[in-house]
Amino acid sequence: MKKIFVLFVLFTVAIVLHGKEPKYIFLFIGDGMAMPQRMISEEFSRKIGRGDLLMNHFPFHATTRTSSANALITDSAAAATAIACGEKTNNHMVGVSPSGKKLQSVAEAARDKGKKVGIITTVNLNHATPAGFYAHRSNRADYYNIALDLIASNFDFFGGGGILRYNEKNKENIYSLAEKAGYKVAIGKKEISALVPGSKIIALAGSKSDNMPYSIDTEKNDIQLAEIVGKAINVLDNPNGFFIMVEGGAIDWAGHANEAAANLRDVLALDEAVKTAFEFYKKHPEDTLIVVTGDHETGAMTMGFAGSGYNMNLNVVAGQKCSIGSFASHFSNAKKVKSDFSFEDAKTIITEKFGLKFDADPKDPMTVTAQELEQIKKGFADKKMHNVMRVIVNKKAGIGWNSGNHTALPVLTTSIGCGAENFIGLIENTDISRKLKNLL
Repeated sequence: MKKIFVLFVLFTVAIVLHGKEPKYIFLFIGDGMAMPQRMISEEFSRKIGRGDLLMNHFPFHATTRTSSANALITDSAAAATAIACGEKTNNHMVGVSPSGKKLQSVAEAARDKGKKVGIITTVNLNHATPAGFYAHRSNRADYYNIALDLIASNFDFFGGGGILRYNEKNKENIYSLAEKAGYKVAIGKKEISALVPGSKIIALAGSKSDNMPYSIDTEKNDIQLAEIVGKAINVLDNPNGFFIMVEGGAIDWAGHANEAAANLRDVLALDEAVKTAFEFYKKHPEDTLIVVTGDHETGAMTMGFAGSGYNMNLNVVAGQKCSIGSFASHFSNAKKVKSDFSFEDAKTIITEKFGLKFDADPKDPMTVTAQELEQIKKGFADKKMHNVMRVIVNKKAGIGWNSGNHTALPVLTTSIGCGAENFIGLIENTDISRKLKNLL
């Protein structure tokens, strides 16, 4: 794979035509994904035998500032507006300037030029990042009206989680309105797989209100992000080309929760989606541009911390089989089912879900230490096992977190293909949209 990739990099660099318009544009955004998430995920990917992250080895790199118009630390709405529209706005505002003026996104520019447009995310379709490409609202929490903007955008494909609808009594169902506007609503892997070109599409991974599960929690019948991207390519490919934005939205949620395993697995899921785009690129190298970036960093994630010395044991993360939230639900249900649920039962579940060992070789990094055992006992007594396990896994793996929120760390933007040479050096997040619009 690596040798093939190097050959395509050399081929692409050789054929780049300065000023040539890319027919096909992919923009990938890892919400909450900066350099720490990308580098730790790559080490983790190597550890589990998957190899390097494809996104990290694209030939053109840019360090990208992420501040909003009114804060050094941006929220996702302002960051999405900057990346999509090319102008800074205030936190919580989406698709409008600080004064409330509507801004044109690169997706809207592509639509107006005759290209098909796809918007894909692992979270809700009217959440901040996807909304930045089609909505124009002063408050990112105005979910119902943002959903109306989604329908009014006339974009060709929306895929991922459901549409948020909070406290919207006496208002018509968004999906009914979408269908009246000509959208076909497909729900679940079977219906999405059967989609064909010819109609506007809203493709939902699950029910009409759910997000896609964390990648670590996906089951056999769950559709993967890469599969949705593949379907979007299939239904959007046309003589005028397309623009597709893909967000790995739950990376941010795992960052807020300081949950390493879910965070890293969702970065890998985004990279699998990038691989799907790359397969398309290999067939159309002169006409395709792929850009991968993040909107901001979340969690102040670090490769090591004061208590970890010089060691990282990512096997500990590899041993985790579900998210902390899923573990909490499983643990709670197990206690309800068994009336005499004991600490020994708890240890069995911990071994099953985290791969940790009790009373094993102390030199084995997967073995629970005496100090950790006391923490687990206290968590069992205090009914806070999920928090204890999150802390223990992070510490044993050597992954540090210094925040439960966004930070101002710059993000990495990488690119390949037609026009990729524009994305180099130290840039602002607004430059991404401006450069893409210039290429259009």
